[in-house]
Amino acid sequence: MPSRTRREWSKNTLGPAVQRSPERQPGFATSSGTKVEPLYTPEDLTEFDYGAALGFPGEPPFTRGIQPGMYRSRLWTMRQYSGFASAEETNRRFQFLLREGQTGLSIAFDLPTQIGYDSDDPLAQGEVGKVGVPVNSLEDMEILFRGIPLDRVSASMTINSTAPILLAMHVAIARKQGAPLASLEGTIQNDILKEYIARGTYIFPPRPSLRLTTDIFKFCGENLPRWNTISVSGYHMREAGATAAQELGFTLADGIAYVEAAASAGLDVDAFAGRLSFFFGCHNNFFEEIAKFRAARRLWAEIMKVRFGASDPRSWMLRFHTQTCGSTLTAQQPQNNIVRTSLQALAAVLGGTQSLHTNSWDEAYAPPTEGAVTTALRTQQIIAWESGAADTVDPMGGSYYLEHLTGSLEKEARRYIEEIDGMGGALAAIEKGYQQRRIQESAYSYQMEIERRRQTVVGVNKYASAQPEITGLLKVDPAAAGKHADSLARLRQERDNARVQAVLRQLETVASGAGNTMPAILSCVESYATLGEICGVLRRVFGEQQTSLESRV
Repeated sequence: MPSRTRREWSKNTLGPAVQRSPERQPGFATSSGTKVEPLYTPEDLTEFDYGAALGFPGEPPFTRGIQPGMYRSRLWTMRQYSGFASAEETNRRFQFLLREGQTGLSIAFDLPTQIGYDSDDPLAQGEVGKVGVPVNSLEDMEILFRGIPLDRVSASMTINSTAPILLAMHVAIARKQGAPLASLEGTIQNDILKEYIARGTYIFPPRPSLRLTTDIFKFCGENLPRWNTISVSGYHMREAGATAAQELGFTLADGIAYVEAAASAGLDVDAFAGRLSFFFGCHNNFFEEIAKFRAARRLWAEIMKVRFGASDPRSWMLRFHTQTCGSTLTAQQPQNNIVRTSLQALAAVLGGTQSLHTNSWDEAYAPPTEGAVTTALRTQQIIAWESGAADTVDPMGGSYYLEHLTGSLEKEARRYIEEIDGMGGALAAIEKGYQQRRIQESAYSYQMEIERRRQTVVGVNKYASAQPEITGLLKVDPAAAGKHADSLARLRQERDNARVQAVLRQLETVASGAGNTMPAILSCVESYATLGEICGVLRRVFGEQQTSLESRV
């Protein structure tokens, strides 16, 4: 006769088995510290209410997905992150990926572009085109999107401090193509708070940076109704060492801060909340990552409905992009990265992502080659068309273990949000170094677990072996910076410089007041003012963030 309770099973069946064959480690836990039991049963869900905790897909609280049919109707957007060397080379990579079946563009910008310097600036030396495409002016953007109709291809731009400028360039290109602005679909990351927490590509102090963010909200609400105005990003916090629970809690706390800032600027919550989006990483703990995505939807629905009083159910939906975690890629035995990425991608799909980037196996060394990026894209396509994972909605729903994990992560994330609320909100907590300190502690703890061999990384601290030299990596030509400098010199000679100076002065006037900066930035862009020149004006008005906030910890 079978045991009727888990306790009886543990005593009568599991106990003797463990005595004969001990468990392979003293205990099991997720990255967030949640203890993992050997078995989960209905006893772990005694307070579980199906209607309140799960419901149905496409209905609040959206735990099971924001669309009723999810991938049965439309697959997630396959959006490989690309950008390097020059606008010409990046355009060729875009065209290649679109031919191979990619369904959306995701643009990586180089470091000078991210922090507001032109390619010929002395401070840009050695960084031009290294980690993304350099974009100095509308001319570069014209080359970047040559042959790509913006009214038919969704574009995502990973840019934050200079987000208003790159968005203005995108709008200017659409106008040149004759594409109605109302038809444009895409996302601008525009998440400056996480830069102070985990990434560091900020320019201005936090408060004027928040003003630029809300200026984009208002401009898009009036002109780009289908554009996602922000991608609140936990990904970079996860890459810096945050646990799944920290990534979830800190990201949603930043989301709360943006909604509060927009509401304080006079925007109606239901007018902009439906265009907010999120961006999460997907790490190696398969079930924890699935649970994280489901918990995020449920918690955000409550936040928007209860805290902000949003009345439109679309305002309660958490839509998100996922990228597999680059920090999990290893230089040792790099082909193993294909397996890691595949599992992470599958977790993102089972968690209900709206779009997905899969890292390439050679990104531990360099920007991906065409062969490696094709394999990464094929990984998504195999999951979509061959695995069956996209054939039913939330196939993991109802798993005793998964529902327990989802509830546990939601509870832990809620605790982080409450702590941040107690400090005065996300911005005040950032200024106190709270999130930075927590992430640093988690990163250190994880690294110690690896070094002490309590956390296995295959090919690194277990099953290590000699490996052949890696060849054929993508290398950025150092001479590219000189070519960009020559192009900038020609541009400055050929453009109407009197007009450029006039629109830059107008931007300074607007930025010094309380008006929306986006129309003035758009005028600058369309006059072929450079990104560095526009940022120079804003630096004079807003000042620069001189000290890393986390250094105050």
